[in-house]
This record gives sequence, structure tokens and C-alpha cells, in this order.
Amino acid sequence: MLLPSIFGERLFDDFMDFPVRGRTENQLMKTDIKDAGDHFELQMEMPGFKKEDVKAQLKDGMLTIEAATSTNNDQKDEDGRYIRRERFTGSCSRSFYVGETIKQEDIKARFEDGILKICVPKEENKPQIEENKYISIEG
Repeated sequence: MLLPSIFGERLFDDFMDFPVRGRTENQLMKTDIKDAGDHFELQMEMPGFKKEDVKAQLKDGMLTIEAATSTNNDQKDEDGRYIRRERFTGSCSRSFYVGETIKQEDIKARFEDGILKICVPKEENKPQIEENKYISIEG
């Protein structure tokens, strides 16, 4: 059945645009990674989060960014009864492999206007020292 043209092609998109598991995951922590020569620049979108909500950790070559937030929008009428009560609690995390030789003090991070900017130096490629392996000769 064809719908009248007044509804357009995307009739149900606005009605169905509420958070569903899977849809919210790819809307949080969108990250752009730029190769800046001697380091990488990560820009991670974190709308609704404050600097205090965000934690960054380096462990075993993995840089993990975690964020958690909680909001409470209580509105009461003059008698103290709730007219509306909305709450949101959520957390998310994302990990990136940066290399085993990168140290915590080498990584610089800045949070500004809902964007987390991280500078990670590139892992140095140390030349492999060739080991001479000899076979023992008996006799």
C-alpha cells in the first residue's frame, strides 16, 4: 500500500528515533584519528559529559577511555509534588592499542567543549638486533 505524499518517505523515522541498544553505542564516543607525523591525534566526541566524568588509563599498551554520567531533572509544583522526573545514568568506554613502549607521561589529553583531544606519540621502531646463532659441533 502506498502512503500519501504528505507523509514523505521517512514517516516512522521520527517516531522510532529513541535509544535502542546498538543505536546509542555508535552515537557515543565517535573518534577521529589523525596521523600528525611524529604522533597521533585523537578527537573523541563526548556530548553531555564533563571533564570530571572522563578517565583515561594506559595498561599493557592499551589506552582506555571511560566516561560515566548521571543526571536528574526533577520538577515539582508549588505543593512539592512531582510534575516530571527524568533520570539518566550511563557509561561507555573505548580502547585503542598504542604500543607497549608508550608511557603514561608521554600521552597528553585535553577536554574542551565536549571534545576529548588526545596526543599519543608514535611507537619507535627499534631496529632488530640480529643474533648470530651457531650450531655446536661435537667431536
